[in-house]
Amino acid sequence: MDSTITWQEDRETKPARRLTIAGSSAALATMAVLTFAMLPFRGDLSIATTALVLVVPVVVGVVIGGFQAGVISVVGGFLVYDFFFIPPYLTLDVGASENWVALGVYAVIMVPVARVVASMNVARAQARQRAAQIRQLFELSALLVEDKPLEELLTVIVTALRDVFDAHQVALLLPRNDDLEIAASAGAPLTEDDRRRIQPSPGRPASLDAERPDGANPFGIALVAAGRPVGMLTVSGTEITGRQREPLLLFANQIALAVERAQLREHALRAGLTEEVERLARTLVAAVSHDLRAPLASIKASSSILADPQLSGGLDHDARHELAVLVDTQVDRLAALVTNLLDMSRVQAGMLQPRAAITRLHDLVDTVLADLPAGRRNGLPVLDLPDDLPLIDVDVVLIARVLTNLLENAIRHSPKDSPITIAARRADPTTITVSVADHGPGISPDRRGEIFGLFLRRQGDSGSGLGLAIAKTFIDAHRQRIWVEDAPGGGARFCFTLPVAAPLQERS
Repeated sequence: MDSTITWQEDRETKPARRLTIAGSSAALATMAVLTFAMLPFRGDLSIATTALVLVVPVVVGVVIGGFQAGVISVVGGFLVYDFFFIPPYLTLDVGASENWVALGVYAVIMVPVARVVASMNVARAQARQRAAQIRQLFELSALLVEDKPLEELLTVIVTALRDVFDAHQVALLLPRNDDLEIAASAGAPLTEDDRRRIQPSPGRPASLDAERPDGANPFGIALVAAGRPVGMLTVSGTEITGRQREPLLLFANQIALAVERAQLREHALRAGLTEEVERLARTLVAAVSHDLRAPLASIKASSSILADPQLSGGLDHDARHELAVLVDTQVDRLAALVTNLLDMSRVQAGMLQPRAAITRLHDLVDTVLADLPAGRRNGLPVLDLPDDLPLIDVDVVLIARVLTNLLENAIRHSPKDSPITIAARRADPTTITVSVADHGPGISPDRRGEIFGLFLRRQGDSGSGLGLAIAKTFIDAHRQRIWVEDAPGGGARFCFTLPVAAPLQERS
């Protein structure tokens, strides 16, 4: 502590001493110039005029070096006045009594003048400091309004504090893991001894004490927001006067607000994320349990009948075949649900990376139709695919899943005997547009923006609410578009674009 006090005293004394020397030197130099300028005319100058001229060096000394330099300038002016301009010249003898009056008036007047000018300089310096503090507070408030990141904001704060208060070191500590850790600092690093000295006792926040003894550095200021401590500000290497206390506390309040705001934002984000995860989990459980219950019940009932000789013994061949087909259909439905869930998990894990390959759209459609479960075909779709369609450059597995999901969606919402149409057209030189149209109830315009969301189903829909969301995700992965519109003759038509493969000579 003694070394800190000594350093503080040296830090404050040396600049003041340098200013006093500079002011005194400037005053004496000005006095010498004015003296040599007046010497040729001293016979024509009155004693009063000479005294007025010698006021100038005193003012110069006070402005540059303060009151002490002004006092030295007054002493120098007194001697020059007596030695060069009061007869007998070149001696310190005053001679006539009126000359004593002139010298006395000069000394008596110039010392208060030096005091007044010095006070004006101090007031001007304090005004500049207060203006700098207000400007820094304004900039800090502007940063709070702009919602800057906390780390950037804290760095600006400690730097501003160090500059405004001319401190040796400023640090801001925030609680982490039941301890105070440095979040931002400016100037000299905060030592472990300093941290132990400013560390508040358990249950007692630190505060700025106006009666703090001089030289007690560093000192800590508790940052409190809404009655809750949020951190600590430490300042060392400067003396906080009563005039500086108010702006320093304003800075501390601003810092506390910034820290609390960042913490509240982080808590809000965590709460929002937790709520969203819980909502998705509840929706997923509800959707999956709903979709699993019906097929499992059908499979269990059908398999129980087939496995029980007493129940299956009275069934003819067609009835047994119908039960077997029902089991097969429901198993396909479960497999499709599991596939969609796995696809969605890949998307959410960020593992979706399309592997583009050149293929014909006709071949891709044929593969999808061949893999479509027999119980879901409901008659083959009508194909409207021109023979001159260009090759496409896509991930075949992902686009096949898009077509499958759109076909299954159309089958669920179409009357039993109504046709489903798969069509394609060249949209522009770089893309083709593929569409899957049905003659179901269609989709109202106000729902077309949300139909591709997770777990969103139309009324009476038996799907999982994942198919269209996965289709949109896979199309987005290819940087293409997917949308829904009215189908000619009624129903819905889902359209999406696919990239055309570049000619071979351009790809090489």
